[in-house]
Amino acid sequence: MNPEISRFPMFSAMMKVPGGLMLLPLILGSLIGTFAPDALAVGGFTTALFKNSAMPLIALLIFATGTQVNMRTGGPILATAGTILLMKTIVPASLIILLGSFVGLDGIWGVSILAMLAAFDNSNGGLWLAYTGQYGDSRDRGAYVASAVNDGPFFSLLFLGASGLADIPVTALIAALVPFLLGVVVGNLDVQWRNVLKPVPNIVIPFFAFALGTGINLGSVVSGGMTGLILGLLISPVTGFLVYLGYRYILRRGGKSGIGFAAGTTAGNAIATPAVVAAADPSLQHYVGTATAQVAACVLISSILAPLLASYFLKRAGELKPADDVAAMMGESTPAIADAKV
Repeated sequence: MNPEISRFPMFSAMMKVPGGLMLLPLILGSLIGTFAPDALAVGGFTTALFKNSAMPLIALLIFATGTQVNMRTGGPILATAGTILLMKTIVPASLIILLGSFVGLDGIWGVSILAMLAAFDNSNGGLWLAYTGQYGDSRDRGAYVASAVNDGPFFSLLFLGASGLADIPVTALIAALVPFLLGVVVGNLDVQWRNVLKPVPNIVIPFFAFALGTGINLGSVVSGGMTGLILGLLISPVTGFLVYLGYRYILRRGGKSGIGFAAGTTAGNAIATPAVVAAADPSLQHYVGTATAQVAACVLISSILAPLLASYFLKRAGELKPADDVAAMMGESTPAIADAKV
């Protein structure tokens, strides 16, 4: 009996685009969120899946990622996560604060220090998981924890030294890590659960990416103006290159170092960072409107540019191919998925 052939191989087409499993649904969601924002507000399962599902589905992905981490790979994963956190967050934020000490909070060229921090010191964990799920190995996927740590206003508050720093949201940080740590426990206690949850990334990423996209209004991206565009174009090559250097010279990953560029993104949650920081220090309130629009531009632009840069450098090194453990996992997929892969 011949295997069933796809009439329209959508999954295969998405996999041909760098980071396409997340990027294409994200763009589609942002188009609907901009031009037909009420289309998915009919309630019921429609709204639950296509508009409000991002957080629970990301949490499921984080849990499933944790199950793939065993004690033998824990050290390399922590080393990878630490390197990403150093090169994507600590180094850029330190440089921005250094700049601020010379030019003040107003920043340069219409971009405030608040906007720079909110855009540069975090990364899009969903896109990282989507991209490393395609081209990385267990070390890269497990290093998602770097995004859990730098996501949100924690480092912006820390580096700005705003009033209210004593009230650092430690509970929010712990809450982000709990699903991953529980996944590690379950995966190490029960290998069968680890195997059952292997295909989760391919299942949930397109859905939570679409839901995230519905929250991005392209009008906000446009209102960020030329400064938002320039800032967005800088995020991926600058911070991605720093992570690339970490992969190459700290982790010694050779040709696979191009994966580091996939960390050169701005997380969707960063759009709210200027307002959160200003709530802690009201003197920054007058920066919030412009900074929010600029960060929104960075979220969209970096989510497109980062996977393209990562794929370019991987291809140049002859490494634009699945890692061994990813290839093995795809080989174990169901026939329908196996037919669709590229």
